[in-house]
Amino acid sequence: MDAAHFVHGAFLGQVWSKERVFIPSPSGRRRFNVLGALNAITKEVVTVENDSYINSFSVCELLLKLKDRSLDTPITLVLDNARYQTCKLVQDAAKELEIELLFLPPYSPNLNLIERLWKFVKKKALNSRYYPTFKGFCQAITETINSSDRSVIQELESLLTLNFQSFSNINISAA
Repeated sequence: MDAAHFVHGAFLGQVWSKERVFIPSPSGRRRFNVLGALNAITKEVVTVENDSYINSFSVCELLLKLKDRSLDTPITLVLDNARYQTCKLVQDAAKELEIELLFLPPYSPNLNLIERLWKFVKKKALNSRYYPTFKGFCQAITETINSSDRSVIQELESLLTLNFQSFSNINISAA
């Protein structure tokens, strides 16, 4: 589980031109916030979305959504140490809903699969694209997250693997 904060702005790829070319870009800094949880096995994504803030109440809302979908299956939620995720309100809600919270070590986003999903969403929905309205911008992100296109599913399967590099039995020596 983690949050992504998408800013309605320019996401340019590479632009090369002999002449000056003006590329349309939205003005302003509206944010579309998505708090999501990714099932590591089924690749199902459950989200809470807003254009204000992600806070402990948003996390509790996501916990309720997850519990409603679990059908008495035990849930272990892997998340980072964001303040709004480690607070007493969230920990109490998780305990009441019988959801185990597994906090990752600091500075280890590579261990959270949903970070890969956010990178994929930015690549597919935002890079080198112009959305004149905030509504269109939000819709593109939501559609990419919920996409069931076969090519997208195949790409996600290779991206969201459970293979992590292990560093056990290594010898570190000072240089």
